[in-house]
Amino acid sequence: MVNMQWIVILGVVAAAAVLLAFKQADSLSDEAAREYLRQGAKVIDVRSAGEYRERHLPNTINIPLDELEQRIGKEVPDKSAVLLLHCLSGGRSGAGAQLLKRLGYTKVFNLGSFARAEKILGTGGK
Repeated sequence: MVNMQWIVILGVVAAAAVLLAFKQADSLSDEAAREYLRQGAKVIDVRSAGEYRERHLPNTINIPLDELEQRIGKEVPDKSAVLLLHCLSGGRSGAGAQLLKRLGYTKVFNLGSFARAEKILGTGGK
């Protein structure tokens, strides 16, 4: 029984570590993100369509994470475009950034959470 409890605890810790790694992957400073925005970076919200309809940041593109691979080529054909991804907490946007890099996009960054993206963009959600 004790061994099973340790296995469960280790599993939870491992899952939390993976989520944290996704959230931190491809992140950048607020200042660097703002500079990319001044240069025309695209902000992609990878939350679900329902989450986006409920509240979103202006001038963002909604491509839910589960549609990202199929839609990104049409929405952003230039694989050298700067892409700044965000979601609710940063986990999905981290996973999305990794996916886009595997697809050949070279300038992909994870803004992280909605709150951080809102702060960086300097706008309130609609």
